[in-house]
Amino acid sequence: MAPIRVAVLGAAGRMGRTVCAAVEAAADLELVARVDAGDDPALAAESGATVAVDFTVPSATEANVHALIDAGVHAVVGTTGWDDAALRRVRVHLDGAPFVGVLIAPNFAISAVLAMVFAAKAAPWFESAEVVELHHPDKVDAPSGTARHTATGIAAARRAAGLGPMPDATAQQLDGARGADIDGVRVHAVRLRGLVAHEEILLGNAGELLTLRTDSFDRVSFMPGVLHAVRQVGRRPGLTVGLEHYLDLG
Repeated sequence: MAPIRVAVLGAAGRMGRTVCAAVEAAADLELVARVDAGDDPALAAESGATVAVDFTVPSATEANVHALIDAGVHAVVGTTGWDDAALRRVRVHLDGAPFVGVLIAPNFAISAVLAMVFAAKAAPWFESAEVVELHHPDKVDAPSGTARHTATGIAAARRAAGLGPMPDATAQQLDGARGADIDGVRVHAVRLRGLVAHEEILLGNAGELLTLRTDSFDRVSFMPGVLHAVRQVGRRPGLTVGLEHYLDLG
């Protein structure tokens, strides 16, 4: 079987360089293009790539995805900063490209994906839940896409279980002291030199606490998930949000 031809957008960045190395080391994949900041994303299609991996910046990633859809190239996107309106635009665009697959994943670390899934499963059984995400200070968005995705999943699970708002008697606070409110779930962002990518999910009842924690100490932790997505995205037309949908989690 011929290898899958892969282009990497954001190839000169920290994640991009790591993705390039992982693709080159995989026997069933072939790196055919390195697209850097300022380059035309059409270079991915011109290289003959069938799949493009985007680890660029939030201000560029949506335009890149639309260009890839127009070119008939499947997209695996790790750039965060997506909102509901941007996702809707991609879904509408894909209606006219029924054979193209796009995966937008807030995190490719298997531990992080499992933590998000486990948190959503646990959420209906706990009165309170909060999320703390911890990253290096060069990260441009806060809270992280992973934390947003985690909070959204917790909130959806609580709604499905018929749970109301979580208890919080706070009447006075400094701005931001209680973190961001994402669908009723509080999310706190830490930016500290020495960190890479970390998340704690805290779920509490009277007398007990469940803590789910995931730590990525090196960007290579994301590569098994990225490579799995590259291999699967061509079989999954349309838009998928979250790597968990590409895993057999029952």
